[in-house]
Amino acid sequence: MDPNRLKGKNILITGAARGMGAANAESFAQQGANICLGDLDLDEAQRVADRINAAGNGKAIAVRMDVTKRKDNAAAVAATVEAFGSINVGVFNAGLNKPRFFMDIDEDNWDMIMTVNTKAMWLGMQETARQMIAQGPMDEPYKIINVGSIASRKPLVDVTVYCTSKYGCLALTHCGAVALAEHNITVNGYAPGVVVTPLWEQLDKDLVEIGFKEKAGQAYEDIARDQLQIKRVSYPDDIVGTASFLASPDSDYMTGQMIHIDGGWCIQ
Repeated sequence: MDPNRLKGKNILITGAARGMGAANAESFAQQGANICLGDLDLDEAQRVADRINAAGNGKAIAVRMDVTKRKDNAAAVAATVEAFGSINVGVFNAGLNKPRFFMDIDEDNWDMIMTVNTKAMWLGMQETARQMIAQGPMDEPYKIINVGSIASRKPLVDVTVYCTSKYGCLALTHCGAVALAEHNITVNGYAPGVVVTPLWEQLDKDLVEIGFKEKAGQAYEDIARDQLQIKRVSYPDDIVGTASFLASPDSDYMTGQMIHIDGGWCIQ
């Protein structure tokens, strides 16, 4: 891994205490970036930051943030700037899921998922872009990276609201790319399939609870066998390379794109 690929990049990551967010934070830091880890779980985010600082390449801070609150998004951006002098990249990774069959969806399920997965992404994008615009133009573009899902291309009957929220993420990526181009801000994203993280581990249990699967682990097995060309589910280490590419100068001429990292699920 090139320890200088992201040198000089100051990056805010939401949902950074565990899973893909933590993996990206550590990967980016190994490539020289400075990281602000935003999460509701400040203690766990601080543990990730401590590992990064102990490794001695990039630097890291942790902030407690509720991504659904505008003031917390603004505060996380401000903390990044206070710690590192500016913000170059925003990675909007925070998300959740709670499966329901279509006719079992209620307002609480809808509001919870749409607020965390879609509204929060919009708030983060807007507050980060506001700071980037205030900083003025750079020789290379500022970058916004949205974490999407194959659920924006696959109708999944057990997670209709999640699918809807991720269609929203795709729309925010497209619309943001157009709206922010004049400010030299690119907006791209990546769309995983099944990634073994705490979110998916809980989802695996929830699918058994609603009767969609019979036993723990069956969702992983069924998807790998029936849906994926690469016959295994993924792990955060399978994702970090694409995320690093989007944060690096290698993707400077890209905007409005959602890259699928899904083991071939979406070519079915």
